[in-house]
Amino acid sequence: MGIAVSALLLTASVLALLRPVPAFAQDTELRGEVSESAILADQQRKARQLRAQGSQDQAAPAATAQDTPTNPYQPASPGAVPDDDQAGATGSIFDQPQATDDPLANNPTPAQPRRPSTARQRAEDAKAKADTKTADKKKAKKKPGATTDNTTTAATGSQTDATATDEDNANRRAVTVDSVDRQKLDAGAERTGSIEGQKVKPEDDPFAATGIKVGTFVFRPTLEQGVTATSNADASSGGSRAVLSETALRFSATSDWRENSAVIDGYGIFRNTLSGEKINDAQGRIEGQLNIDLDNELRAIAKLGYEAVPESASSPDAIAGVSSQPLRQTVDGSLGVEKDVGKMRYTLTGTVSHDFYGDAKLSDGTVLSQKDRDNTLYSATLRTGYQVSPALTPFAEVEAGRRIYDQSVDSSGFERSATRLSARAGLQLDTGDKLSGEFSAGWLREALDDDRLPANAGPYVNADLKWSPERGTIIGLTGRTTVESTTLANESGDILYSGRLTGERQIRANLTANTALGLDWRDYTGSDGHDLILSAEAGLTWWLNRYAGLTTRVRTEKLTSNLPGRDYVANSIYLGLKVQR
Repeated sequence: MGIAVSALLLTASVLALLRPVPAFAQDTELRGEVSESAILADQQRKARQLRAQGSQDQAAPAATAQDTPTNPYQPASPGAVPDDDQAGATGSIFDQPQATDDPLANNPTPAQPRRPSTARQRAEDAKAKADTKTADKKKAKKKPGATTDNTTTAATGSQTDATATDEDNANRRAVTVDSVDRQKLDAGAERTGSIEGQKVKPEDDPFAATGIKVGTFVFRPTLEQGVTATSNADASSGGSRAVLSETALRFSATSDWRENSAVIDGYGIFRNTLSGEKINDAQGRIEGQLNIDLDNELRAIAKLGYEAVPESASSPDAIAGVSSQPLRQTVDGSLGVEKDVGKMRYTLTGTVSHDFYGDAKLSDGTVLSQKDRDNTLYSATLRTGYQVSPALTPFAEVEAGRRIYDQSVDSSGFERSATRLSARAGLQLDTGDKLSGEFSAGWLREALDDDRLPANAGPYVNADLKWSPERGTIIGLTGRTTVESTTLANESGDILYSGRLTGERQIRANLTANTALGLDWRDYTGSDGHDLILSAEAGLTWWLNRYAGLTTRVRTEKLTSNLPGRDYVANSIYLGLKVQR
């Protein structure tokens, strides 16, 4: 009996060993878990098999369908009878292992699914990603409102594809930290070229002074040194030839303030004889203007100037027989307030000008005082204008003033103080760079306190216009009326009318031509005496570079008078070097 039992146990053990069991490596999961991509691929394969099986069932003959029992047997417990149609139908790794006749395999351990090889898994992952990208491209190419042509796609397959796409997106490789820096720039964000490579707009005047920054001002100095050869050194009826060294210093300073503005201009001319008639004189002027914008369309303009000029030998007050004429110095200033009310323009200006004279040195070495010529002129001017258009503003103005001499009675016993009245009308023009300025005409009268002397009265003309007919050409017209007082016995003085027509033409960028025509008319008060002065000048400036150039000019001047001993002619030529900054 014991032997029979032992033989039975041995036979069962042999049969158990012959039963196929899963590999030990698979049970211990040495190869790792199955990837989601493998699971996804298996699900897609099963779905395709189900769709294929459904198509075959629909294509089967009706007789086959009739042979199939209508109500097949269903066991009370699912799984009690194995399903022959499904057992091993798909060959999937998820299928249950087949039943064996092993009596000891009552509760066998379920076999772990076999993991595909690494190469196969990579191939399947790549194929899934390619399918996903292809589907995304097709969706992007579809027009709005378009429908799919694949109407036979089953709902299960669509859901499986969507699930596969979502799983693939969730399992994409994470981007690197510097991937943002490697992205392509937008079309408008590409790197621009260097400043030197851009097309630079040429300057309007490439030889203009650049200026020097001094505080809040831009300072532009010009120094000119040359030699003048003249036929009449002192521009008098008895003048003679001379060669003079002439030095001219000119400058301008302009503020770069944000709101208000200021301008300072000045010049100085020094002449010394190299050969011929002895000349040693100097003259100059400096003036400044300040513009201030106030509230309520209110503006203030302030001016201040100083001038020093020797008495001209052709002046009516020139002293004969002197080694040097007296020096006339002038200090002047003004303050004006402008107000705009609609199209109306109102301006009120107050002016003060003081002249004082130095002593005259006679040929014998004595000194002749000129203190009785010192005087101060106070005046106030009211202008009212109406702006017809931004380019045209006609105006009318009146002036009232008083000239007061430092000495109430001069050396000849006359009271030289006088009362000044004037009225005039004019037109102000402003068309930008084409034409700008103003001109006016009226009447001027300056009555002296001494009844024995007639008043200095006559027409009044004033002009300051600039016209540019074309680029590089500027034509200017200036006119001025001046009352020249005197301390000569029994004489009131005269009225001088001065006019200048100037032209400047830029022939080339480094070559500039300029011309000037002058006309002066002096009308003596209390007599029919008069002087006519005509002048003409032409010059060229050739710039070697932006800072230095050669300049030359030719000038002629002629005075014709009905008074004896006043006629003269003066011709001169100048050649020099001009330096600017």
